[in-house]
Amino acid sequence: MPLNLNNLEGAPRLLLKAKLEPVQGTRFQPTGFPEIGAAQYEGPNGESMLLVESAQSMANRLEAICWDKTADDWVPELCGLSVIKVVDKNSEPLTNSLLEAHRINSPYILEGKDKKVLDLLKDELADMKEGMVDLRKLACVLLRLDINALIHGAFLAKRDLAGGRLRLPRALSGFVEAMEVKVAVSGGVKNDAVDPKGNTSKGFGNVPFSREEFVSSEITAYFNLDLAQIRGYGFHKEVETLLVALALFKIQSFLETGLRLRTACDLDCQSVEIQRPNGFELPSLSDLKQALPDLISGAGVDFQTTTVTYQK
Repeated sequence: MPLNLNNLEGAPRLLLKAKLEPVQGTRFQPTGFPEIGAAQYEGPNGESMLLVESAQSMANRLEAICWDKTADDWVPELCGLSVIKVVDKNSEPLTNSLLEAHRINSPYILEGKDKKVLDLLKDELADMKEGMVDLRKLACVLLRLDINALIHGAFLAKRDLAGGRLRLPRALSGFVEAMEVKVAVSGGVKNDAVDPKGNTSKGFGNVPFSREEFVSSEITAYFNLDLAQIRGYGFHKEVETLLVALALFKIQSFLETGLRLRTACDLDCQSVEIQRPNGFELPSLSDLKQALPDLISGAGVDFQTTTVTYQK
């Protein structure tokens, strides 16, 4: 079926929410944070709430689902898009701008001895050392070098790149939260049948432990695609459509195949609701897979695959 995004015309945001539930049983394990553990909080009406997956983690998952680690390339439907690959001194794959937490601003891309990308950015954006930052020009450079940064944001925090002022916020963000949560406490023992009283500091002996999971009446994933930001890049219609389709591909792929968040947090998507705009129908993953190769080839962009060798 042809991709129909007409109902997004003029809408500033695309807002989605997806109802999730555990694949088996009722318990699940949320994300944890240093020193505070699970992020529990009180909702506006006093209900017990829980952050299951943060916006930062969701960005990482939406990016990772686009990469084929075996082939060290985009998944087949996205092949041809721009990316920066990083190899070690033996030319073995090390990382890339899609998987790096700070994308093109990764230290493996900009801080090693290979200054290829840094020099290119300096050359392309040299006229922004003073005065207003031209975000449209920055977007054009990122489109060719690292298209993923236009979806998930970029912050080129280097003094010699416009004084560290080159940044784009996320166009696509998401998170998962649960409401009316209750703690499910359990535990166990790491058994040592050979020496139950052995030195536990060295990994020997029996070690009892406690465990906290949660149950909830409602687990929901939320997604926000900033269509106004994408239009603000100033690209022609074909590129805008490609960026929106890429964002939708990420969402649908995550909901269909990326919901095993942790060993004890394996979820299923039960339904997806379009909150805004009215009348929009979310394309299926199969329709997006079919449309994306033609959108990539028809965008009229010289998408580049840049390889950087990382050495300290």
